[in-house]
Amino acid sequence: MRIRSIAFVLVFLGVTACNAFSRGSGTSSQNAPTIVQVDNQGFLDMDVFAVRSGQRVRLGIATGNSKTNLTIPPTLVGGLTTLRFIADPIGGSRASVSQEIIVAAGDTVVLTIPPV
Repeated sequence: MRIRSIAFVLVFLGVTACNAFSRGSGTSSQNAPTIVQVDNQGFLDMDVFAVRSGQRVRLGIATGNSKTNLTIPPTLVGGLTTLRFIADPIGGSRASVSQEIIVAAGDTVVLTIPPV
């Protein structure tokens, strides 16, 4: 009986410790925003979109010749998500489409738009 009590207490403490470590201090990547940093080396401003399973969501505008941080909505990123980014020039005709990339919540993705 005593061995069962000790075993139960050890299992209970182990589960409690694992639960505490998995939750952390509340600053996990699940709470951190998912960012796409756009390095627009071109002259034109770009409208930036994220595409997932055919769903196209506008993230914002990346100003020409600058770096811009845009937040990807949490509804678009759940677990490991495959995303593609589209940079559509304002006042231009060429659209830049990225390769597919796997993104997790809390990641920072760097998107470089080369000059024309």
